Amino acid sequence: MKFIYLEKRTLFILLTISSFLFVSCSENKFLFVFNRTKVKNYQPNKPFVYSNKVIVTGNASKDEKNRLTAELNNYWDDSLKVLKLQKFGVFYTIKNPPVFDSINVIRTAKFMNAYLNSQGYYYAQIKDSVPQKKDTVRDQIRTSVIMKIELGKNITIDSVSYTLTDSLHTSLNDSALQTLAMQQFPSSLLKKGRPYTKQAIGDELDRLVSWFKQKGYYKFSREDIFALVDTTNDKLFRLTLDPFEQAKLIAEADKRRRENPTWKIDIRQRIIKDTSKLRKYYVGNIYYYPETKLSDIPDSLIRKKWVRQTINEKGDLILRDHIGKFKMRPLREHTYLRKDSINGEFNEEGYFKTISTLARIPAWKQVDSRIIQRGYDTLDVHFFLEPAIKQNITYNLETSRNSNDFSSGNLLGLALSTTYTNRNVWKQAVQSNTSLRAGIELNFDTVSSRRNLIQTFQIGLGHSYSFPRLITPKFLKLGRKSDNKRTVLASSASYIERFETYRLRQLTGNLTWDWQKKNNAYSWKPLNIELYKIDTLPLLDTIFKQNPFLRNSFNTGNVIGASFTITKSIISKKNPNNSHLIRLGIDESGLLLPIIPLTVIPDLKNKIYQYIKLEADYKFNQKRRKTELAFHVFSGIGIPLGGQSLPFFKQFSAGGPNSMRAWGLRQLGLGSSKASDTISSNSFRDRFGDMQLETNLEYRFTIANINGFKIGSALFADIGNIWNTRKNLNNPGAEFSIDRLGRDIAVAVGTGLRFDLNYFLIRVDFAYKLKDPGRDAHNGWSSEFRWKERRANNNQTEVRNFGFQLGIGLPF
Repeated sequence: MKFIYLEKRTLFILLTISSFLFVSCSENKFLFVFNRTKVKNYQPNKPFVYSNKVIVTGNASKDEKNRLTAELNNYWDDSLKVLKLQKFGVFYTIKNPPVFDSINVIRTAKFMNAYLNSQGYYYAQIKDSVPQKKDTVRDQIRTSVIMKIELGKNITIDSVSYTLTDSLHTSLNDSALQTLAMQQFPSSLLKKGRPYTKQAIGDELDRLVSWFKQKGYYKFSREDIFALVDTTNDKLFRLTLDPFEQAKLIAEADKRRRENPTWKIDIRQRIIKDTSKLRKYYVGNIYYYPETKLSDIPDSLIRKKWVRQTINEKGDLILRDHIGKFKMRPLREHTYLRKDSINGEFNEEGYFKTISTLARIPAWKQVDSRIIQRGYDTLDVHFFLEPAIKQNITYNLETSRNSNDFSSGNLLGLALSTTYTNRNVWKQAVQSNTSLRAGIELNFDTVSSRRNLIQTFQIGLGHSYSFPRLITPKFLKLGRKSDNKRTVLASSASYIERFETYRLRQLTGNLTWDWQKKNNAYSWKPLNIELYKIDTLPLLDTIFKQNPFLRNSFNTGNVIGASFTITKSIISKKNPNNSHLIRLGIDESGLLLPIIPLTVIPDLKNKIYQYIKLEADYKFNQKRRKTELAFHVFSGIGIPLGGQSLPFFKQFSAGGPNSMRAWGLRQLGLGSSKASDTISSNSFRDRFGDMQLETNLEYRFTIANINGFKIGSALFADIGNIWNTRKNLNNPGAEFSIDRLGRDIAVAVGTGLRFDLNYFLIRVDFAYKLKDPGRDAHNGWSSEFRWKERRANNNQTEVRNFGFQLGIGLPF
């Protein structure tokens, strides 16, 4: 009997995993099960293209073969392309398939060979295979076209050189470009021994042109240089009168060419008749027009005689306006072109960086520019900035359900928030936000003896200033060569009361420095102050008696510390559809207490929480035309110091629409502890832990696209839990132990619908508890499908094995 029960459990798990893998794989991988493709509007008894496939073989790496296979699929002749419409992520439909013609196969081979040549594969062999199979049931002649490609040896670079002198010697600076190129030779994208590709050569030419434009060669362009590729062998030019020796040399050269083909690359300058292209230009005056209207013509503004003009001390920055809405400082601080820069050369990179940086400031809606040549080698730059609406008020209505099953839940949250925004405070392009938020949580539980319609009430007021620069002490050299610099000064106050449970008063203030450098975004809060006052009410006191371990998390205390976060985004060079995001964060409070004399603030250590909190987040996305694979890993730990406990508002929680979706909000954990399950279902059962591990996997696909309104779905798996870092005799199984990790981990699988309204996305997910740490039997694994079950405790607590979640946006 035990064997049969275990077999049912294994079969249920295998069926669940198989259903997930079934739709996440391509259609062709399951043809042996049944045919999921339907053909419409085909020509009877005539061969048509049913499928195509590229098979790449050779000595290249697996990643290189996968890259080439994906790229070669873009080079099918139009008459050989198969357009399959995916439905419900499982089924496919082919409409109006083209009639097969062997001439199109020959054309495809030429297209693919040209692409392989551009990638350095000049010795590839392409063979086509066109098996035909007639459907005996219907009048379809389905043709599958297969292109088999043997890559052969890839061409590598033998040497790289620059010849950038003016061949006509019409310029006095005919060797200046050669000197500049040699300065950046170590940064060349072409290296000896690397694979030869036309893309690499094109990137190198672009890099050189960009470098020249940074050094003042404003009119120099990509058309003025080219790459000369030498494929000959020097030994063939050796003089010999012996025809047999000459034939031997040719044979040896051909052998080496096929075994280890190498080419020489020389970057050369074309014959330039326009000498202005070889002239170095310098920055002249910079003009700002911060009150430009949409109807204004830039050329007319340049020629206009302005009455109001603000000129800096050096006379190179000029602000022209009508009524003086803006001061020059935010414009000057975001300008990366100056007369007093190194040698005063016009730097095109700084020019475009100025435009993009000014466009990111909320005070302006749009930024345009003009470059006007003055004299022989001087460039004046004019920036036209259209102001955004200075002030506005927005209203937001929010709703939520705090339940494991929103269709039968008993808590409904409603909140109204109002935000006033001023985008140009003190005429310095500083943005201020003032927000007021009020919300209630309604209880429709008719069973609870403690029924009260308003379960929770909260109100909050916040105000912040965002400065478009880093305001730091002079000794702190922070973000000197960075972008998107911002200083945020924020404060807020809030009051939350949960019926007969607790009252929470909160007052916060912080200073934040944000900046970005290439793909790295940084956020540093050098000062973060959070003052809390918690009043426990009768219901929470009763819960403390049932679960004493909760009492330490609800102690009154304050947070005075700092935090730092770095976020790195990576887009794969080999496959731009693959993106990675890594976030690392540290948050601390009370670390400076040991160096502060206790006589300054008596009993200070007992009023301020002391802890270190670490977080690590990783996301991976692989996007295709109609599908997407998303992977997410999160880990976090809070380490209390000084014998204290981590406050509950800094602890981790699991469950809800964005985390472990088979469980309700904050209803998973801790570990395999059952302490929270023993509490009455009408009591406070939120769960908080010092540590969290979680992994999420989603396969997303489109179901339908109706006039731009997209309906999608997903299959997902959530794996994780939360724990405490310290052992508590009153809550066994709640602390983290590597030996018990397999027992404590929770596993959920599910599916859902996503309604993409362009501006936002509404998500409805259903998840089932495949493994619940609170389940005693079979190490927590589900042996058979059950909607509900009872815990093996004194209360025989009934719990759901599923969860419905309503969310806004993607979960990760």
